[in-house]
Amino acid sequence: MSQPLRIGLAGLGTVGIGTLRLLRDNATIVAARAGRPLTVTAVSARDRTRDRGVDLDGLAWHEDPTDLAADPTVDVVVEVIGGSEGPAADVVRAAIAAGKPVVTANKALLALHGAELAAQAEAQGVPLAFEAAVAGGIPAIKALREGLAGNNLLAISGILNGTCNYILTVMREQGRDFADVLSDAQKLGYAEADPAFDIDGVDAAHKLAILAALAFGRPVEFGAIHVEGIRGVSALDIAFAKELGFRIKLLGIAKRQDGGIEMRVHPAMVPEAEPIAQVDGVFNAVVAEGDFSGRVMLMGRGAGAGPTASAVVADLIDIARGRLTPIWGVEGHAQGTLPASPMADHHGAYYLRLMVLDRPGVIADVTAVLRDAGVSLQSMLQHGRAPGEAVPIVLVTHETREADMMQALARIAGLESVLEPPALIRIETA
Repeated sequence: MSQPLRIGLAGLGTVGIGTLRLLRDNATIVAARAGRPLTVTAVSARDRTRDRGVDLDGLAWHEDPTDLAADPTVDVVVEVIGGSEGPAADVVRAAIAAGKPVVTANKALLALHGAELAAQAEAQGVPLAFEAAVAGGIPAIKALREGLAGNNLLAISGILNGTCNYILTVMREQGRDFADVLSDAQKLGYAEADPAFDIDGVDAAHKLAILAALAFGRPVEFGAIHVEGIRGVSALDIAFAKELGFRIKLLGIAKRQDGGIEMRVHPAMVPEAEPIAQVDGVFNAVVAEGDFSGRVMLMGRGAGAGPTASAVVADLIDIARGRLTPIWGVEGHAQGTLPASPMADHHGAYYLRLMVLDRPGVIADVTAVLRDAGVSLQSMLQHGRAPGEAVPIVLVTHETREADMMQALARIAGLESVLEPPALIRIETA
């Protein structure tokens, strides 16, 4: 068997320790598939004294992770520190500059600096691998870049954040409010103490930026993604969704449109019969649509030590075998130039819930605003009467232009009879 592939591991948190354990526990099968042993020879983390539950004896320890790039006992650098700036970015840049392959699980780094890092790696002729950056153990990157390589991809979408999916699942199953379920998710370790990154849609948007770059062979453009989170989704909305035959999911969606690529992250109502509507709890799903393959859906655990380490090691095996695939599926000079399509041009149907004062003429006022904006109604729900009190009404529109819907929404919010900001959720159908 050939000489071992010697690995420098930057970061000894959940994913770093998971990777170390996988490489040790499955050493025989990994070596058989890689054609040679994969061995961690050096590590870097902030605290040497912390008990991580694994034996680190015999490994070189670097206080500064960038020193892994210069360590002569390291052939490839694995970055699992996290964060778009600071040590994570530094060690990736240093490793590429030193001509060493990089494996990273860092979606924020790739979403914000992916174009720059890919150009640097391509110029150096070294791999930059990131299967672990999107959807944990789901082989989404390989599916897009290799398995579907012969297709003209039309769309890529999915449930890309397990924290949000867990919260929405429990809200639906137990009829509980968002804040209550979020608190429980934090206690269980499914949500961070500061959950904004997840619940505001930023994490899902980072992953969508990477998937869109792969799907459409274009540079990463994080700033072009429309991003909304799930803070505004109420138990009332979830109950109405069920009555209408939908489930609410936080989706990341990128679609090829005439003249551009539409990229958006937001809560969406999905028909209950759709496969993605059945993906619950902390699970993720990625759906790709190719012109020849049709629709392909992958589902699995999107985070955690085991699934993410599995993806890291898959990339290491490719590097050990000398398999070098263009980072975004095509060489830099062949990347597409389609611009991002503005959210205002999106066409779709909408769910609109209003809390209104129950008195004559309210519905007429609302429908007049929609009519004037060119928005056509498909259906309306109103349960019971409570004269003089606040009652919910739900309106479902036909497909319309986002800009027209937003114009109507602003006018409806200003009506005297509308007692709180309207709740709007986009409807996604096959």
